[in-house]
Formats: sequence, structure tokens, C-alpha cells
Amino acid sequence: MRERIPGLFKKYRKIKNFPKKGVIYWDITTFLKDKDTFRSVIDAFVKRYKNKKIDLIASIESRGYIFGSAVAYLLGAGFIMIRKKGKLPYKTIEENYEKEYGLDTIQIHKDTVKKGSRVVIVDDLLATGSTSKAACSLIERLGGIVYELAYVVEFVEFGAQEKLKDYKLFSLLKCREDE
Repeated sequence: MRERIPGLFKKYRKIKNFPKKGVIYWDITTFLKDKDTFRSVIDAFVKRYKNKKIDLIASIESRGYIFGSAVAYLLGAGFIMIRKKGKLPYKTIEENYEKEYGLDTIQIHKDTVKKGSRVVIVDDLLATGSTSKAACSLIERLGGIVYELAYVVEFVEFGAQEKLKDYKLFSLLKCREDE
């Protein structure tokens, strides 16, 4: 296990068999309510991207919004919401992907990314990498450049690193789901 913020691992509550049998749900509400831990997470991301000329922070519905919007605000960058199909009201493009427990589709508004925009995708966790790969595809189809993918926690056993080998990955906590 690698932990960039000491004690972060212990701040998570793990719930077995949610949302379905065999899945371990990592509940972030336990560290969000801790102002010092929450601040440390946001500050770590901001410090990493502060002088990188990032135009946009993109986050994936819904827990990623908590982190991505705060980071975008502090960096002075724009914020993009990547949402599940049918949730955005304007013209969209979409990407289908397979996640741990079924097929899904995410969308982005067509006018959110200008060609050449430097984008960091911020999310709460990385497991299989399928959602992140779909998000990268959406950004790139609109002409954006995915600078890096950033996560609070990264699980090492699901193969996401191989699936996302064409991108830079950054995580605050790297561990196994069952630890």
C-alpha cells in the first residue's frame, strides 16, 4: 500500500456486498466529514497541478464532482461534468463501456472542450479503468488533451493500469480493495 496522505486509508468505511453481492463499497462520507482530511485531499491535487497550465478539470458522476469542482475552483480552471446517459440537457456525445457489474454509457456536452484544452480527470477511485477510459475518449473526441487522471484511491488488482497505459495516472492512496 502507498499512502500519500497519512491516515487516509483508515478514514474509509468499507461496506461489503454493496451495491451487489461480492462488491466492496468504499464509503467516502467518513473522510469528507473530517475537515482536515478533506482539505488534505483537495490540497494534494491542487499542489500537483498548480503550475501545469490546466484549462479544465473533468469529473465523472457523481462522487468525482466533490473533488473535481473544488480543485477546479482553486486552480482557476473550468469544470466539466461527465454524466450518465440522459442527464445532460444539451447536445452531447457519448461513450459506452463495461464496468464491474454491467454495461453503461457516459456523456459530455459537445461544447465543453475546446481543441487543445489541457484536461485533468479527477475521480474518487480507480478500479477497472473502464469509466476513466471512456471519459478520456470523450475528451479526446472533442479535441482535448488528457494531461493526467487523478484519483483519491487506486485499486491495483483490477488491471486498470494496463487499460490506461497511454495516460499518466496519479493517486493519493494505492492499495488492494480487500485490504
